[in-house]
Amino acid sequence: MGFARHAFGPRWAVVSVLTALALAVAACGGGGNGSDLTESPVASLKLIGTASLPTGTVFEGVEFGGISGMDQATDGSYWAISDDRGGERGTPRFYNLSIDYTATGPVTVKINRQTFMQREDGSAFPATARTVDPEAIRLAPNGNLYWSSEGNWGTTAATLFQPFVREMTPAGQFVREFKVPAIYNYVDNTTTGGRSNKLFEALTVATDGTVFVANEDALIQDGPITTVQAGSVVRVTALDPATGASKAQYAYQLPKIPVDAPAGAPFGPDNGLSDFLAIGKKKFIAVERAFASGIGNTIRLVLTEITDSTTNVSSIASLAGGATYTPMTRKLLLEMPITYQGVKLDNIEAITWGKTLPNGHRTIVLAADNNFTATTQANQFIVFEVLPE
Repeated sequence: MGFARHAFGPRWAVVSVLTALALAVAACGGGGNGSDLTESPVASLKLIGTASLPTGTVFEGVEFGGISGMDQATDGSYWAISDDRGGERGTPRFYNLSIDYTATGPVTVKINRQTFMQREDGSAFPATARTVDPEAIRLAPNGNLYWSSEGNWGTTAATLFQPFVREMTPAGQFVREFKVPAIYNYVDNTTTGGRSNKLFEALTVATDGTVFVANEDALIQDGPITTVQAGSVVRVTALDPATGASKAQYAYQLPKIPVDAPAGAPFGPDNGLSDFLAIGKKKFIAVERAFASGIGNTIRLVLTEITDSTTNVSSIASLAGGATYTPMTRKLLLEMPITYQGVKLDNIEAITWGKTLPNGHRTIVLAADNNFTATTQANQFIVFEVLPE
């Protein structure tokens, strides 16, 4: 998301899960959310360490930053996508990173290479105009990459670009576009359809290969966006990897904003679904990212599941008002509010599995979108060890 976000002395608090959470363990030892996974009970997450690349870091002549999605590659490196739309810092692009750490830290991050995403005709997206808003990236079972764009809201045909989910090669070449429901499309940014800069932040691949995508905050017809008084609802859509078509759609409820911004703050508070990670066929870890200007970011990791009683809301035109449905389950796993051990929490927008430690425990890696803001933000990476019950 492109708002400038500021963190001021955040604090994290680890919330233990009273009953075991089944987190996935990749059989191949790498990322690849499409792999067969086995389950491992987890009671809590232990901070291993953090690393930051300063805003203004330049790689191959282009400023590095805006990391909004990340996934582990089969070789143990990481794919990371920038939300630079074009017309800002450069051509829309993604990276390959190395993130190294031991069970006790430290965490180090290295940029290996930079690749431009390509359009259908093989040309790169323009560097001088907003045509996409890249937000998420995932490894496909075939070795290609899935990625999502929030598109770009505009009042003219020349400036309006619809959101999408696409498949590309590791070289950035276009392969195909998924058939996402038209309910997500921009219409007028007022009465119905997608809201500007509030669409496809979250993307993941389930263990059976199903691709799931979700908007960041409510579609206009689904009600108001989150406030400090009330939450909102977003739609999680299951896409068939074979046909590219939508299979089903589910509702995920976002809670109200936990902390209000002070009077006169330059940015209003918000909350949104910034990413999620599949840990089974229909189980996920969701990242809820809230922000209050002058105070900082509150990050929640939530276990959520599509159960037999969860409603397929594909045929429900509006989830507001008197709509009747059963949403996905929601259980808090980890809350990181404001500060922890003097580390400054940034704008977390990405989650992926990390490597397995020598003791057999899995790790989770989070990454922040720095919004290319040099004075208050950085390209932050946070690593947690997954502890058994």
